[in-house]
Amino acid sequence: MIPWTEILLRLSLAALFGGMIGLERERKDWAAGLRTHMMVCVGAALTMMVSAYGFEDILGRPNVVLDPSRVAAQVISGIGFIGAGTILFLKEGVIRGLTTAAGLWTVAAIGLATGGGMYFAALTATVIAIIILWALQPLEKKFLSRFEHKSIRIVTFERSKSVELINNLFHNSALSIIGCNIEQTDTLFLLSIRFKNLDKTTFTALIAEIQADSGVKEISWSA
Repeated sequence: MIPWTEILLRLSLAALFGGMIGLERERKDWAAGLRTHMMVCVGAALTMMVSAYGFEDILGRPNVVLDPSRVAAQVISGIGFIGAGTILFLKEGVIRGLTTAAGLWTVAAIGLATGGGMYFAALTATVIAIIILWALQPLEKKFLSRFEHKSIRIVTFERSKSVELINNLFHNSALSIIGCNIEQTDTLFLLSIRFKNLDKTTFTALIAEIQADSGVKEISWSA
């Protein structure tokens, strides 16, 4: 049987490792923050210990065959339910929470490693996870900003104006349009356009040009 001091050490380290990653998510005010990551990591560590040592009293009995990995394996599949709860579908083409869900999955694996006594592996994975979540984010944003999809939502009074705007946009060689949608209400026409690889200068000039059109009632955008 595993000593109580070792149990205390493993669960405490699991809480520490999970908390280190949870702090990074907490500062961004995500639903899965400090306490959630700590609980997942501690729970995974406990599951690993139960899987490895919890059935020692029946080992050696006739017709009893145990596979310690089977209980721990269910953590990896089961954590998907919690991860799914952190994923938000905000609008077409915009999904948030995938990184947090992946972080919870990683935290569960760190908890399993800690519960199995693989302290160095758990610590290394924790450090790497923090680097990925925190240190690499500015580089990712800087690199991917030039490839981000930008969108414009235009409200007009007449269908003819919406058609005119669409025609002008599609004939503009500087624009790469990847999506276009028109919705009609009782008195208005809602035009939504998504652009690919549009630089900030061109995007700003485009918005100013549309704003100057007297047939446009309202314009909003995301970049």
